Amino acid sequence: MKNRASLTAEYMALFRALESLRAPTSRLFNDSFAGMFLSGRRKWLYRMARFEWGRRLIEGLLDGAAPGARVAGIARTKWIDDEVTSALEAATQLVLLGAGFDTRAFRLPAAARAITFELDHPETSLAKQAAQRKAIGSLPDRIRFVTIDFNKQSVTEVLAQAGFDQTQPACFVWEGVTNYLTAEAIDSVLRQIRQSARDSILLFTYIDRGVLDHPEQFFGAAKVMARLRQYGEPWTFGIHPEELCAYLADRGLILLANLSVAESWARLGRSSSGARGYEFYRLASARVP
Repeated sequence: MKNRASLTAEYMALFRALESLRAPTSRLFNDSFAGMFLSGRRKWLYRMARFEWGRRLIEGLLDGAAPGARVAGIARTKWIDDEVTSALEAATQLVLLGAGFDTRAFRLPAAARAITFELDHPETSLAKQAAQRKAIGSLPDRIRFVTIDFNKQSVTEVLAQAGFDQTQPACFVWEGVTNYLTAEAIDSVLRQIRQSARDSILLFTYIDRGVLDHPEQFFGAAKVMARLRQYGEPWTFGIHPEELCAYLADRGLILLANLSVAESWARLGRSSSGARGYEFYRLASARVP
Protein backbone atom coordinates (compact mmCIF):
# COMPACT_ATOMS: atom_id res chain seq x y z
CA MET A 1 0.00 0.00 0.00
CA LYS A 2 2.74 2.43 0.94
CA ASN A 3 4.70 2.24 -2.33
CA ARG A 4 1.63 2.13 -4.56
CA ALA A 5 0.03 5.12 -2.88
CA SER A 6 3.19 7.17 -3.31
CA LEU A 7 3.53 6.15 -6.98
CA THR A 8 -0.10 6.95 -7.68
CA ALA A 9 0.32 10.38 -6.11
CA GLU A 10 3.40 11.01 -8.27
CA TYR A 11 1.62 10.11 -11.49
CA MET A 12 -1.26 12.41 -10.61
CA ALA A 13 1.30 15.16 -9.96
CA LEU A 14 2.89 14.43 -13.36
CA PHE A 15 -0.48 14.74 -15.11
CA ARG A 16 -1.08 18.10 -13.43
CA ALA A 17 2.44 19.28 -14.19
CA LEU A 18 2.07 18.44 -17.89
CA GLU A 19 -1.25 20.27 -18.11
CA SER A 20 0.30 23.30 -16.43
CA LEU A 21 3.01 23.47 -19.12
CA ARG A 22 0.40 24.23 -21.75
CA ALA A 23 -0.08 27.81 -22.91
CA PRO A 24 -2.27 29.88 -20.53
CA THR A 25 -4.96 30.07 -23.21
CA SER A 26 -5.33 26.29 -23.49
CA ARG A 27 -4.55 24.81 -20.06
CA LEU A 28 -7.43 23.95 -17.74
CA PHE A 29 -5.58 24.87 -14.53
CA ASN A 30 -2.13 25.88 -13.37
CA ASP A 31 -0.33 23.80 -10.74
CA SER A 32 3.15 25.27 -10.54
CA PHE A 33 3.89 23.10 -7.49
CA ALA A 34 3.24 19.68 -9.06
CA GLY A 35 6.71 19.26 -10.54
CA MET A 36 8.39 19.39 -7.14
CA PHE A 37 6.98 15.98 -6.19
CA LEU A 38 8.40 14.08 -9.16
CA SER A 39 11.33 11.69 -8.99
CA GLY A 40 13.15 9.22 -11.21
CA ARG A 41 11.65 8.65 -14.65
CA ARG A 42 8.72 10.98 -13.99
CA LYS A 43 11.05 13.88 -13.20
CA TRP A 44 12.95 13.24 -16.44
CA LEU A 45 9.70 13.18 -18.43
CA TYR A 46 8.65 16.49 -16.90
CA ARG A 47 11.92 18.12 -17.88
CA MET A 48 11.54 16.95 -21.46
CA ALA A 49 7.95 18.22 -21.50
CA ARG A 50 9.14 21.80 -21.04
CA PHE A 51 9.56 21.74 -24.81
CA GLU A 52 6.28 21.75 -26.74
CA TRP A 53 7.26 18.74 -28.85
CA GLY A 54 8.34 16.91 -25.71
CA ARG A 55 5.04 17.51 -23.93
CA ARG A 56 3.06 16.22 -26.90
CA LEU A 57 5.27 13.16 -27.19
CA ILE A 58 5.03 12.34 -23.49
CA GLU A 59 1.26 12.84 -23.38
CA GLY A 60 0.98 10.41 -26.31
CA LEU A 61 3.20 7.85 -24.60
CA LEU A 62 1.25 8.08 -21.34
CA ASP A 63 -2.08 7.78 -23.15
CA GLY A 64 -0.81 4.71 -25.00
CA ALA A 65 0.48 3.01 -21.87
CA ALA A 66 -2.61 3.70 -19.77
CA PRO A 67 -5.49 4.84 -22.00
CA GLY A 68 -7.76 7.27 -20.16
CA ALA A 69 -5.62 7.73 -17.04
CA ARG A 70 -4.11 11.15 -17.85
CA VAL A 71 -7.39 12.57 -19.10
CA ALA A 72 -9.19 11.23 -16.01
CA GLY A 73 -6.62 12.94 -13.79
CA ILE A 74 -6.94 16.27 -15.58
CA ALA A 75 -10.74 16.21 -15.76
CA ARG A 76 -11.19 15.32 -12.11
CA THR A 77 -8.67 17.98 -11.02
CA LYS A 78 -10.48 20.70 -12.97
CA TRP A 79 -13.93 19.67 -11.74
CA ILE A 80 -12.86 19.48 -8.10
CA ASP A 81 -10.96 22.80 -8.37
CA ASP A 82 -14.12 24.53 -9.53
CA GLU A 83 -16.31 22.86 -6.91
CA VAL A 84 -13.89 23.68 -4.09
CA THR A 85 -13.77 27.31 -5.18
CA SER A 86 -17.57 27.45 -5.12
CA ALA A 87 -17.87 25.67 -1.75
CA LEU A 88 -15.33 27.97 -0.08
CA GLU A 89 -17.56 30.96 -0.74
CA ALA A 90 -19.39 29.79 2.39
CA ALA A 91 -17.14 27.20 4.03
CA THR A 92 -14.23 28.33 6.20
CA GLN A 93 -12.44 24.97 6.39
CA LEU A 94 -11.01 22.69 3.69
CA VAL A 95 -10.42 19.02 4.53
CA LEU A 96 -8.38 16.89 2.12
CA LEU A 97 -9.02 13.22 2.89
CA GLY A 98 -6.07 11.24 1.53
CA ALA A 99 -4.37 14.43 0.34
CA GLY A 100 -1.55 12.82 -1.63
CA PHE A 101 0.30 15.56 -3.49
CA ASP A 102 -2.80 17.78 -3.71
CA THR A 103 -1.71 21.45 -3.80
CA ARG A 104 -5.10 23.18 -3.70
CA ALA A 105 -4.29 24.79 -0.34
CA PHE A 106 -1.49 26.70 -2.10
CA ARG A 107 -2.77 27.31 -5.62
CA LEU A 108 -6.49 28.05 -5.26
CA PRO A 109 -7.11 31.69 -4.28
CA ALA A 110 -10.24 30.69 -2.35
CA ALA A 111 -8.19 28.33 -0.13
CA ALA A 112 -6.11 31.23 1.16
CA ARG A 113 -9.15 32.28 3.22
CA ALA A 114 -9.65 28.85 4.80
CA ILE A 115 -7.96 26.57 7.32
CA THR A 116 -6.86 23.43 5.47
CA PHE A 117 -6.52 19.99 7.08
CA GLU A 118 -4.53 17.51 4.98
CA LEU A 119 -5.16 13.91 6.09
CA ASP A 120 -2.93 11.13 4.73
CA HIS A 121 -0.65 8.21 5.53
CA PRO A 122 2.55 9.32 7.31
CA GLU A 123 4.94 8.35 4.47
CA THR A 124 3.16 10.35 1.78
CA SER A 125 2.51 13.30 4.08
CA LEU A 126 6.14 13.56 5.22
CA ALA A 127 7.44 13.29 1.66
CA LYS A 128 5.09 16.05 0.59
CA GLN A 129 6.05 18.39 3.42
CA ALA A 130 9.76 17.85 2.77
CA ALA A 131 9.38 18.71 -0.92
CA GLN A 132 7.33 21.81 -0.15
CA ARG A 133 9.76 23.11 2.47
CA LYS A 134 12.66 22.62 0.08
CA ALA A 135 10.86 24.58 -2.63
CA ILE A 136 9.15 27.39 -0.72
CA GLY A 137 10.59 27.37 2.80
CA SER A 138 8.27 27.45 5.80
CA LEU A 139 4.69 26.27 5.36
CA PRO A 140 1.69 28.49 6.24
CA ASP A 141 0.08 27.98 9.65
CA ARG A 142 -3.32 27.77 7.95
CA ILE A 143 -2.33 24.35 6.55
CA ARG A 144 -2.35 21.50 9.07
CA PHE A 145 -0.95 18.07 8.22
CA VAL A 146 -2.72 15.18 9.94
CA THR A 147 -1.63 11.53 9.64
CA ILE A 148 -4.30 8.82 9.52
CA ASP A 149 -5.07 5.24 8.51
CA PHE A 150 -8.62 5.45 7.13
CA ASN A 151 -9.19 1.73 7.72
CA LYS A 152 -8.36 1.99 11.43
CA GLN A 153 -8.70 5.57 12.74
CA SER A 154 -11.58 7.96 13.22
CA VAL A 155 -11.66 11.01 10.95
CA THR A 156 -13.66 12.91 13.57
CA GLU A 157 -11.11 12.25 16.30
CA VAL A 158 -7.99 13.14 14.31
CA LEU A 159 -9.64 16.31 12.99
CA ALA A 160 -10.69 17.38 16.48
CA GLN A 161 -7.14 16.92 17.70
CA ALA A 162 -5.93 19.13 14.84
CA GLY A 163 -8.33 21.96 15.73
CA PHE A 164 -11.27 21.37 13.39
CA ASP A 165 -14.23 23.60 14.29
CA GLN A 166 -17.51 21.66 14.15
CA THR A 167 -19.51 24.88 14.35
CA GLN A 168 -18.20 26.07 10.97
CA PRO A 169 -19.08 24.53 7.57
CA ALA A 170 -16.32 22.75 5.70
CA CYS A 171 -15.52 21.47 2.23
CA PHE A 172 -14.33 17.85 2.30
CA VAL A 173 -12.37 16.52 -0.69
CA TRP A 174 -11.99 12.74 -1.00
CA GLU A 175 -10.16 12.29 -4.31
CA GLY A 176 -8.80 9.00 -5.60
CA VAL A 177 -9.26 7.14 -2.32
CA THR A 178 -12.58 5.29 -1.98
CA ASN A 179 -11.74 2.62 -4.56
CA TYR A 180 -8.87 1.37 -2.35
CA LEU A 181 -10.76 1.15 0.95
CA THR A 182 -13.11 -1.37 2.52
CA ALA A 183 -16.86 -0.86 2.44
CA GLU A 184 -16.80 -0.58 6.23
CA ALA A 185 -14.17 2.19 6.19
CA ILE A 186 -16.10 4.20 3.60
CA ASP A 187 -19.34 3.81 5.52
CA SER A 188 -17.62 5.03 8.70
CA VAL A 189 -16.08 8.11 7.05
CA LEU A 190 -19.36 9.12 5.40
CA ARG A 191 -21.26 8.82 8.68
CA GLN A 192 -18.62 10.91 10.42
CA ILE A 193 -18.83 13.61 7.75
CA ARG A 194 -22.60 13.59 8.31
CA GLN A 195 -21.89 14.60 11.91
CA SER A 196 -19.80 17.61 10.86
CA ALA A 197 -21.21 21.14 10.55
CA ARG A 198 -24.47 21.57 8.65
CA ASP A 199 -24.18 22.70 5.04
CA SER A 200 -20.71 21.20 4.70
CA ILE A 201 -19.92 19.90 1.21
CA LEU A 202 -18.30 16.59 0.27
CA LEU A 203 -16.56 16.21 -3.11
CA PHE A 204 -15.39 12.70 -3.92
CA THR A 205 -14.44 10.23 -6.62
CA TYR A 206 -15.55 6.62 -6.92
CA ILE A 207 -15.59 3.84 -9.50
CA ASP A 208 -18.59 2.19 -11.11
CA ARG A 209 -19.11 -1.15 -9.37
CA GLY A 210 -19.57 -2.77 -12.78
CA VAL A 211 -15.90 -2.32 -13.66
CA LEU A 212 -14.85 -4.64 -10.83
CA ASP A 213 -16.88 -7.48 -12.31
CA HIS A 214 -16.62 -6.75 -16.04
CA PRO A 215 -13.59 -4.54 -16.80
CA GLU A 216 -13.66 -5.55 -20.47
CA GLN A 217 -16.88 -3.56 -20.90
CA PHE A 218 -15.22 -0.24 -20.05
CA PHE A 219 -12.65 1.75 -22.03
CA GLY A 220 -9.18 1.54 -20.49
CA ALA A 221 -10.27 -0.61 -17.55
CA ALA A 222 -8.60 -3.89 -18.47
CA LYS A 223 -5.14 -2.28 -18.71
CA VAL A 224 -5.32 -0.29 -15.52
CA MET A 225 -6.76 -3.16 -13.50
CA ALA A 226 -4.12 -5.59 -14.79
CA ARG A 227 -1.44 -3.15 -13.68
CA LEU A 228 -3.01 -2.82 -10.24
CA ARG A 229 -3.07 -6.60 -9.87
CA GLN A 230 0.66 -6.62 -10.65
CA TYR A 231 1.16 -4.11 -7.84
CA GLY A 232 -0.79 -6.43 -5.54
CA GLU A 233 -3.24 -3.63 -4.78
CA PRO A 234 -6.45 -4.15 -6.75
CA TRP A 235 -9.44 -1.86 -6.41
CA THR A 236 -11.70 -3.03 -3.64
CA PHE A 237 -14.83 -0.87 -3.68
CA GLY A 238 -17.25 0.59 -6.18
CA ILE A 239 -20.86 1.80 -6.38
CA HIS A 240 -23.36 1.46 -9.20
CA PRO A 241 -23.98 5.10 -10.24
CA GLU A 242 -27.75 4.69 -10.22
CA GLU A 243 -27.58 3.58 -6.57
CA LEU A 244 -25.44 6.47 -5.28
CA CYS A 245 -28.31 8.76 -4.30
CA ALA A 246 -29.92 6.12 -2.06
CA TYR A 247 -26.53 5.00 -0.73
CA LEU A 248 -25.71 8.53 0.45
CA ALA A 249 -29.23 9.13 1.76
CA ASP A 250 -28.89 6.05 3.97
CA ARG A 251 -25.89 7.80 5.52
CA GLY A 252 -27.63 11.12 5.95
CA LEU A 253 -26.14 12.95 2.94
CA ILE A 254 -27.87 14.65 0.02
CA LEU A 255 -26.49 13.94 -3.47
CA LEU A 256 -25.82 17.09 -5.52
CA ALA A 257 -23.88 15.90 -8.58
CA ASN A 258 -22.95 12.54 -10.10
CA LEU A 259 -21.04 12.29 -13.40
CA SER A 260 -18.19 10.43 -15.06
CA VAL A 261 -14.81 11.99 -15.80
CA ALA A 262 -15.57 11.29 -19.46
CA GLU A 263 -18.62 13.56 -19.19
CA SER A 264 -16.60 16.20 -17.39
CA TRP A 265 -13.90 16.03 -20.07
CA ALA A 266 -16.46 16.45 -22.84
CA ARG A 267 -17.83 19.59 -21.16
CA LEU A 268 -14.33 21.10 -21.09
CA GLY A 269 -14.13 21.22 -24.88
CA ARG A 270 -10.97 19.18 -25.32
CA SER A 271 -12.52 15.99 -26.71
CA SER A 272 -11.47 16.98 -30.22
CA SER A 273 -7.89 16.09 -29.26
CA GLY A 274 -8.81 12.42 -29.58
CA ALA A 275 -8.00 11.67 -25.94
CA ARG A 276 -10.81 10.36 -23.76
CA GLY A 277 -11.38 9.69 -20.09
CA TYR A 278 -12.78 6.76 -18.16
CA GLU A 279 -16.54 6.26 -18.17
CA PHE A 280 -16.22 4.12 -15.02
CA TYR A 281 -14.32 6.71 -12.97
CA ARG A 282 -16.80 9.10 -11.46
CA LEU A 283 -17.16 12.45 -9.69
CA ALA A 284 -19.78 13.29 -7.10
CA SER A 285 -20.75 15.91 -4.56
CA ALA A 286 -23.03 15.77 -1.56
CA ARG A 287 -24.25 18.11 1.18
CA VAL A 288 -24.63 17.69 4.93
CA PRO A 289 -28.27 18.75 5.57
